[in-house]
Amino acid sequence: MTAVESFDVVIVGGALMGSSAAYFITRSSLFSGRILVLEQDFSYRDCSTARSAASIRQQFSTEINIRISQFGYAFAQNITDHLGEDAWVDFRNGGYLLLASDAGAAVLRDNHALQTQCGAEVAYLDAAALNARFPWLATDGVVAGTLGLSGEGWLDAYALLRSFRKAAQRQGAQYRETRVIGLQREGGQICRLTLADGSEISCGAVINAAGPAAAGLAGTAGIHLPVEPRKRTVFYFECRSEAQPANAPLTVDPGGLWFRPEGAGFIVGRSPGFGEPDPACSDLEPDYQLWEERIWPELAARVPVFEAVRMVNAWAGHYAYNTLDQNAIVGPHPEIGNFYFANGFSGHGLQQ
Repeated sequence: MTAVESFDVVIVGGALMGSSAAYFITRSSLFSGRILVLEQDFSYRDCSTARSAASIRQQFSTEINIRISQFGYAFAQNITDHLGEDAWVDFRNGGYLLLASDAGAAVLRDNHALQTQCGAEVAYLDAAALNARFPWLATDGVVAGTLGLSGEGWLDAYALLRSFRKAAQRQGAQYRETRVIGLQREGGQICRLTLADGSEISCGAVINAAGPAAAGLAGTAGIHLPVEPRKRTVFYFECRSEAQPANAPLTVDPGGLWFRPEGAGFIVGRSPGFGEPDPACSDLEPDYQLWEERIWPELAARVPVFEAVRMVNAWAGHYAYNTLDQNAIVGPHPEIGNFYFANGFSGHGLQQ
């Protein structure tokens, strides 16, 4: 009979969430055990990290999210101090510009007050100030916006993942390419994990960092986790006009459209608005119909020079979407004390 391997901590999912957890645990002087990270695909080709737009903002509506993102920004700015001299993320301090219609102006102003109270450097701009600062922006239907003056931007998500993984491995974390198909529970503990090849691993604690697949993993232990995969398509386009906003911040329209510079062009996406369909979805096929029917018309209406653009490429990724409130589910299960969650970041995971 084959002996069952045992680890003090097993992390299911080795992308950014799992690898950062492995890094912080192995860095701690309070931990001296064995840690194993299980990842089903070492290419990371289809994981949420690799397909992320990889942006950091401080403009949130709750203090805890603002504080977490401030930590994330400081970490990224000093990446080599944490992850080693070879760590690199190519951080661009581009800022966020959040636009509001009359219906959202009060919320925008309240959020701005909280953000500045937390030390975030965010400017509140009325329509006239927006026109003066961003002459390429059409402000029809916009009454105000908030602009991150520092602490916001975007980076190379894949490079960050690799840097976390290498640092965790240097500190003793082991990685294995395999798929977990089940958790075995005995009373108030997870005792073993079953792998796709039929083998088992004994554990002291388990961290669920399985991204969009987190609910399926939790379900094998009889736990309902309100996290679903929601598809988001990102389009890369180019504009040849000399008037293009090459240094634009990541701009978010009141209707959910967003865009930012990327290389010689721009990337753009759109979050479904209130009442629009947003079903759980497991495929990664780009929704090209979305470009033609919604994104390009809305993009041209907000930035008139974008009426003449060429869509070059597109890809889709998954949000691990918390259906309750779109905030992260973090920490131990209230009844299963050795089962920890790092799930449901709903598109904010990389920065947090």
